[in-house]
Amino acid sequence: MSKATHWLTVVGLLLVALVSGSVKAADARAVIIDTEGNEVGRVELVAASTGTLLRLELDGLSPGAKAIHIHSVGNCADPSEGFLASGGHINPDGQAHGLMNPEGPDAGDLPNFYVHDNGYAWAEFFTTKASLDGSIGAKILDDDGAALVIHTNVDDHSTQPIGGAGARVACGIIQVLN
Repeated sequence: MSKATHWLTVVGLLLVALVSGSVKAADARAVIIDTEGNEVGRVELVAASTGTLLRLELDGLSPGAKAIHIHSVGNCADPSEGFLASGGHINPDGQAHGLMNPEGPDAGDLPNFYVHDNGYAWAEFFTTKASLDGSIGAKILDDDGAALVIHTNVDDHSTQPIGGAGARVACGIIQVLN
């Protein structure tokens, strides 16, 4: 399928979903940049009564499985240093890292996703461990904000501190939409 056909299909499906009312509009968004400061996509966050839905669409990362986490500081100003300004995972309860860790997961843990050979990725995740306003789990939009950070490798969901996910290769500050 050509890229144009793919996009027409995606747009068509989204229009059908929006007309039918089955897709809730995003409440927040993170514009994702790579380590060179180039925009490579977006993640939309939708508040739900039991947590937060994250819709990811990227184009321009290297192929393969990747880890993504919610980090505790809304700062991606240091791409050449690997986005260290975004801090660690949001983790107000001090849980161990890892979705499969019996002493975890922390509030920033999310499932892995896959980037295709052409650099494109689309995924949805749902977390019950964090919400934009803190009404469910950790508060994503606290005083210093939060960021979504993508790592070069897959997260094994148990190894401390980041599941072997490797270097931070992309970051986006989570911002409320009006």
